[in-house]
Amino acid sequence: MTVQREEGRWTGASAPRSEFVPAPRPDSQIEPAAVPLMNIANVLTVLRIALVPLFLLALFADGGHDPNWRWAAAALFGIAAITDRFDGQLARKYGLITDFGKLADPIADKALIGAALIGLSVLGDLPWWITLVIGVREIGITLLRLAVVRRGVIPAGHGGKLKTLVQSVAIAVLVLPLEGAWATTGMALMYVAVVLTVVTGLDYVVQAARLWFGSPRHSA
Repeated sequence: MTVQREEGRWTGASAPRSEFVPAPRPDSQIEPAAVPLMNIANVLTVLRIALVPLFLLALFADGGHDPNWRWAAAALFGIAAITDRFDGQLARKYGLITDFGKLADPIADKALIGAALIGLSVLGDLPWWITLVIGVREIGITLLRLAVVRRGVIPAGHGGKLKTLVQSVAIAVLVLPLEGAWATTGMALMYVAVVLTVVTGLDYVVQAARLWFGSPRHSA
């Protein structure tokens, strides 16, 4: 009897079972395991959003200038800012990136920074023009990203990350009940943050223009 081996398998009645190797199907694919929605990265993001109203309550407690409450507000802001650094790192390192995280993370960032700036301006600790410049920039860049999303994604660059870091440090110093050189340092950092905010905003506009007037990126 004739025994033949074709495409990775034996044919015929006497085919040795021990040497049978199934031929791979060309259309077979290994699907990645689904990422759970409630992973550690998303939990930290939700925690950051939940801390925003608590931060505002502490900031405005007893008229907004009680030293003890200002320390509490600074502590809450610091915890929220730290989670911003770790949730993204955890998501990338352990493959925990989800659509919810992509949407919620920037919302949490802008809610925290925006609430702090508006709160400080209401209390008279920060000029309103600084809050308006940063607020208009953040809203404008978000709308710009949405406008060109079909043509490509504008990634967050090192300048944007530095801008967020300087903003966070400046806000933390201004929230603390400090005077003299510390208050001067906080305002100096905020002016640097404003410059970085404007410069990085212009960079985003240039990148968006290149995407808009260039060829749209089609996914394969």
